[in-house]
Amino acid sequence: MTRSDTLALDGMSCAHCVRAVRTALESVPGVTVDDVTIGEARVRYDDESVSRDAIAHAVADEGYPLRDAV
Repeated sequence: MTRSDTLALDGMSCAHCVRAVRTALESVPGVTVDDVTIGEARVRYDDESVSRDAIAHAVADEGYPLRDAV
């Protein structure tokens, strides 16, 4: 089932941060990025083949820890 999720992210402050988060999210197979702004990202993914942990790990590796969904 396709899930839509809004991810709240810490540490974002500029356009570079937005690009880094977008690139990290797009690197996760099965994730579609709808929008990324400072502090949040909206994504869609198949929750049977993509885990939220994989998404959180991808953005955390770029230095932007995931908070709870908003």
